[in-house]
Amino acid sequence: MLKTKGLTGNREALCIWGHFGQLPNCKAGGLCYPESMTDPSASLSFFARFWLAWLCFWRCLVSGEFARAVLPASRAYDAGQLNLLPSGTPAPTPTVDKAPPPPPALPPEREHASALALLAMLQREGRLVDFLQENVAAFSDAEVGAACRTVHEGCRKVVGQYFTLKPVLPQSEGEQVTVPVSFDAQRIRLIGNVTGQPPHTGTLRHHGWVTSEVKFPVVSPAMDPRVLAPAEVELA
Repeated sequence: MLKTKGLTGNREALCIWGHFGQLPNCKAGGLCYPESMTDPSASLSFFARFWLAWLCFWRCLVSGEFARAVLPASRAYDAGQLNLLPSGTPAPTPTVDKAPPPPPALPPEREHASALALLAMLQREGRLVDFLQENVAAFSDAEVGAACRTVHEGCRKVVGQYFTLKPVLPQSEGEQVTVPVSFDAQRIRLIGNVTGQPPHTGTLRHHGWVTSEVKFPVVSPAMDPRVLAPAEVELA
């Protein structure tokens, strides 16, 4: 048996030279690491350093990835900055924060609750839903006209409360207007004999409307926005 001196122990030396068999520090295929090399706080003996140098020599030859990993330590040693490198203690595995799950999708009546609340206001103030659901074919024009006054007055009040409206074009209807080359097709619609390329000159038939301010009503989560108008029961 080979005897060695200056080791941290005969068991370490025997592991290095392969006379002691497979130890807990040995890897598959007979690759062994002295016990001192597995303890970051312990100092490495001569034979432990010899084994590490031999191992690094061959790995640098056969593995470019390993050589690139060792190169920063070699340069830091030459610059006298070896103490600035991280220690041999394995770095903790970084924890990847999982993105929070997306909030559950709202049902349509909750997603469009403000629009339903506005429709409920039009019903409450102008009886709009009653008017639209009524079959007016059985009524005379005078009766329909009288009902429209109530609908018009109430709906105008609601629209003025939640919207600020202004004309798209400031001119009065019936006046001559010029449509520029770079006109917005959403704001100006050409009708009649539309030929050629702008600019166009024509008669303003409708000045259009654009909303400059919107104040939709806020719906309480305790309310069911699907209810546009409650049923009314008169008690005797």
